[in-house]
Amino acid sequence: MTKEQWYFIDSGACSPAYNMALDEMLLSWHSEGRIPPVVRFYDWDPATLSIGYFQKVDKEIDTEAVSKHNLGFVRRPTGGRGVLHDDELTYSVIVSEEHPAMPATVTEAYRVISEGILQGFRELGFQAEFAVPRTEEEKEALKNPRSAVCFDAPSWYELVVEGRKVAGSAQTRQRGVILQHGSIILDVDEEQLFDLFKYPSERVRRRMQDAFKTKAVSLRELAGQTVPMKDVRPAFYHGFQKGLDVELVPYELTKEQEEEVQALAASRYGSEAWTYRR
Repeated sequence: MTKEQWYFIDSGACSPAYNMALDEMLLSWHSEGRIPPVVRFYDWDPATLSIGYFQKVDKEIDTEAVSKHNLGFVRRPTGGRGVLHDDELTYSVIVSEEHPAMPATVTEAYRVISEGILQGFRELGFQAEFAVPRTEEEKEALKNPRSAVCFDAPSWYELVVEGRKVAGSAQTRQRGVILQHGSIILDVDEEQLFDLFKYPSERVRRRMQDAFKTKAVSLRELAGQTVPMKDVRPAFYHGFQKGLDVELVPYELTKEQEEEVQALAASRYGSEAWTYRR
C-alpha cells in the first residue's frame, strides 16, 4: 500500500532569524494548500538561545551573558522556555489540524507527532518513552515551571530515557495548521546554558543546575561517547517515517519561496521589536 508523501527539508546551518522564518512560512504555505505536510531538520549558525513566545526578556534572560558567549538570540513563534541550540539536531513538523492522523487535543497531537522522535531514539538503540505525569502534583508542576530553562523538566509526552528528558519541543497552532519544533541534544555545556538566565541568587542557580543533571540528559551522556551527527540525522529521518507512517520526499525551496523567507526573517525574527517585545 502506498504511503502518504510528506516533504522533507534539511536546511543545514542557518541564522536564528531564518530558522524561525522558514518554520513560519512552511506553516503559511501549508495553510494555503501550496505544499503538503513537512518534516524539517536544521542547525544553527551561530549557536543560539531561543526563547518562547510568552517569555519576558528583562525578567528571565541575562542578555549580557548571551553576548559574552557570542550566541544568537531569537524569539520563537511557539511557547515554552529558553533553549540553547548548539550541539543538537533541531526538527520541525508542519501539518494541518484537520489531518486524519491528528487528534483534536494539543497533548494528543503532540504525542502523535513525537512518535517520530521516539522511533528516532530507538533507531539509535535507546529505549525512549513518553513522559506522562501520573499525579495531580506532577500535573500542577507542568503548569507552573520553576525555571526559564526548557530542559529543566519533561512536559506531557516529551521523550525520556531512564527518567531523564532527552528532547524538548514546543507547539503552536495558526491558520488551522500545527507547527511543532524541538531539539534533540547531542551534547550540552551546562555552565554556559545556566549562564544565560537570571536567578534570585547564586545559591538558587547552583541548586537548579545540580537538579538539572538528574532531569535532562544528552545523547553523549547516554551513550558514554560522542554520537556523531552523521548517525543522528538518518536515524531520525527513518524515525519520522516510521513514527508518522509516511514517506518523506526531499524538497528544495523555489527562488520565490526563498525570497519570502528572507523577507520575513528580516522584518520579524531579526528585529529587536519582535525579540524584546515582552
